[in-house]
Amino acid sequence: MKYLIVGLGNPGPEYADTRHNIGFMVLDALAGASGAVFRDGRYGSFTEVKYAGKLLVLLKPNTFMNLSGKAVRYWMEQEKVPLERVLVITDDIALPTATLRLRAQGSDGGHNGLKSINALVQSQQYPRLRFGVGNNFAKGHQADYVLAPFEQEELHAVQLSIERAVELCKYLPIHGIGATMTKYNKYSTPE
Repeated sequence: MKYLIVGLGNPGPEYADTRHNIGFMVLDALAGASGAVFRDGRYGSFTEVKYAGKLLVLLKPNTFMNLSGKAVRYWMEQEKVPLERVLVITDDIALPTATLRLRAQGSDGGHNGLKSINALVQSQQYPRLRFGVGNNFAKGHQADYVLAPFEQEELHAVQLSIERAVELCKYLPIHGIGATMTKYNKYSTPE
């Protein structure tokens, strides 16, 4: 059985370690743990990881955040993966830094990447992993905040949550959304 796991972010070295690119960071860690290497494809970089009899297609869209739906729709069609076997990993300013929240569906919550995906797949009925990046910014400075790197004192908690998110990506295809939410949503910000 095949799953499409999409990490949202922006392409290019200037965005590499920014809060907005946490989806890319999770997929890099997942691929790295399996010895998989990303290669360039249409609308993004991709690789495949086999885990417990499941094939995980990992996708980092190169369309920039606001056009993420274009890549997701193309790769769903290309890989023949139904919406319920897509997992989107995204940053979320509504959650404290390093907090993970898995949802089976939902609105875009003002996130432009999710807004694009919802519009182009014409549904909100797909799992998404929201990775908290905090909201320590002055009014009107949200873009500057999410396009900046994590603070030094946040890095340990962020790394622990990236590792937990990698575990979640492997757990979900085997145990399903309900069991995965029960297991992983109990965690908040790591120590």
